[in-house]
Amino acid sequence: MIDEADPILGGELRDELVRAMQRVPELAGGDLTLRPLSGGITNRNFLVDVAGRRDRYVIRLAGNDTHLLGISREVEHAATVAAAGVGVGPEVTAFIRPEGYLVTRFIEGSPVSDEAVHRPETIERVASSLRRIHDGPAIPGLFVPLRIVEAYRALALARGVAIPPEFDLASSIARRIELAFLSNPVELRPCHNDLLNANFIDDGERIRIVDWEYAGMGDPFFDLGNFSINHELTADEDAVLLAAYDGPERRSDQVARLARLTLMRTVSDFREAMWGVLQQGISTLDVDFVAYAAEHFDRLLAGATTPRFERALREAAGG
Repeated sequence: MIDEADPILGGELRDELVRAMQRVPELAGGDLTLRPLSGGITNRNFLVDVAGRRDRYVIRLAGNDTHLLGISREVEHAATVAAAGVGVGPEVTAFIRPEGYLVTRFIEGSPVSDEAVHRPETIERVASSLRRIHDGPAIPGLFVPLRIVEAYRALALARGVAIPPEFDLASSIARRIELAFLSNPVELRPCHNDLLNANFIDDGERIRIVDWEYAGMGDPFFDLGNFSINHELTADEDAVLLAAYDGPERRSDQVARLARLTLMRTVSDFREAMWGVLQQGISTLDVDFVAYAAEHFDRLLAGATTPRFERALREAAGG
């Protein structure tokens, strides 16, 4: 969405971006107008209008030290290209090196609201888009959330950030999940790994997905669980999500698959909590990352003390 509080970008940053975009054939020589797009707390995105043309573009600037969060702009570029190829991501116009600016076509469409994301038809459309991604071509990069959590902890400690006491209990919960998964592994697939409805655009045909900076080859159930917990789907909504994702063919391991989705909700919260911890040591934004991390630790620990969680541990392992 356009940030109406600051509708037109001016000054040195605009001049820098315009100079960079002159190296893009589609934009070279054009009279460019840049407007900030709202959303996101690690990057800055600008809508680019070209005088006399209907086509619109988005240029994306990385935030400070985002490589410490496990983000590779080269991988993001490749993942966005792959997602565009299956009709889900935005079309990539250019990747400007060495600055690492990603330029994509602007997707015309509507945002997906917090209310709409709980409707069965929306859940089914999200599942369809995810299936397109997961069945698509491999992308560079690897996303293993529990290893990422460990890396975030080490990096946070190196920057003097105090690790919350909840980390140890969360780690013991994660080890139980990992053990259940080891007995029933799945094939790695290209994944988005940051499925917030703020990253969804309804183009009238399907749910398109932007912001591929955390993409990598990973467990497709992390995407399903990440989408579920980010929007606090109910157990019934999770069942709708998985049924739509799997399609009409009934699978014999449906119970184990639904259990894996349930457990990945917890894994997603662990990764998100530690993302908030690491951000305390690297971010310059005016965001309360202490509260952010605490919120996700609290939800993780609450969810891991339920009968549903214990049942999922047994069922995910094939028990």
